[in-house]
Amino acid sequence: MGTTKSAVFSEEINDLALLFKALGHPARIAIIQFLRAQETCICNDLVNELPLAQPTISQHLKELKNAGIIQGNVSGTSLCYCLNQDKIKELDAFLASLKYDQSPTCC
Repeated sequence: MGTTKSAVFSEEINDLALLFKALGHPARIAIIQFLRAQETCICNDLVNELPLAQPTISQHLKELKNAGIIQGNVSGTSLCYCLNQDKIKELDAFLASLKYDQSPTCC
């Protein structure tokens, strides 16, 4: 089995890669869209919204939280999640840096 070469890249590149890896599943995109529309959410709301089992949703929430894309707070016996605006701004800034001012000349 090969070893990862992430150590040869900057911390910024590794952080961005982690964010994009966490975004690499349709369920996680759906969770983010739901949280964006609601601003805050209790996990049970997601179970009612998405066609997935509660343990599956919990695993996706864990991946998003580990990447820092969402934040969670305990409220009584429930966990409330919201988007981490700092990470959203980081993603936005990276994507904005990819925009062309003019049409590319290749291909």
